[in-house]
Amino acid sequence: MENYIVEGNISVKAVILANRRKVSKVMVDQEKKDKDTAYILRQAKARKIPVIYTSRSSIDELAQGKTHGGIIAFCQERRYQNLSKIIKKQDIFLALIEGVEDPFNFGYVLRTLYAAGCDAVIVGPRNWTTAADVVTKSSAGASEYINICVSYNLDETLQTLQQNKVELICAHRKDAQSLYSYQFPERICIAIGGEMRGLSKTVISYSNQNLFIPYRNDFKNAMTAAASTAIFAFEVVRQKSTTNK
Repeated sequence: MENYIVEGNISVKAVILANRRKVSKVMVDQEKKDKDTAYILRQAKARKIPVIYTSRSSIDELAQGKTHGGIIAFCQERRYQNLSKIIKKQDIFLALIEGVEDPFNFGYVLRTLYAAGCDAVIVGPRNWTTAADVVTKSSAGASEYINICVSYNLDETLQTLQQNKVELICAHRKDAQSLYSYQFPERICIAIGGEMRGLSKTVISYSNQNLFIPYRNDFKNAMTAAASTAIFAFEVVRQKSTTNK
């Protein structure tokens, strides 16, 4: 099975602690001495992951850039999660992400959703494995910790949400009401599309409610997917925090 490299303390720590993928080995600069690195190496050894001490120049030759900080990990493909198990929770917050093609942006989206307490992210079957380092780094490790469910049949996935009484809330302006005048139900999935194409007709056809982000200026263009995700996700956080007081 092919190995992929992730670089830097945050990314290496995430792939080890999250246990979503097999880590084949860790390579570390033999001169690198700090508490965070020492913690990472202890965790690797506790999991019987081989640790190789080597020169900084040897790591430079293997790494993609110069921001590795003297530590890299070789890891295999990520294991994804089963949606049918996750939606058994009573109070559920899911997100469906479509049309986000750039691995940096995908990482930013996952970072936001993990911080906001999202239970799982539903994505299409694109292979992000080859961009594992970029996604892990831009998400500050959140891409490893958060549950990700791959949908190979969108209709079936959306029907599963419907059958399990999970409301689909779409970031889509047609027939929409303001995000800030809507009361989110207990079981929700927010759907966010990329700024170029938005959400697909399939997703919109299952929408329980379309919401828009009100602007203060007369601006006709969409927010970025990362910005829209942050605005929607933390409105969910705000409402759930108020409800649970």
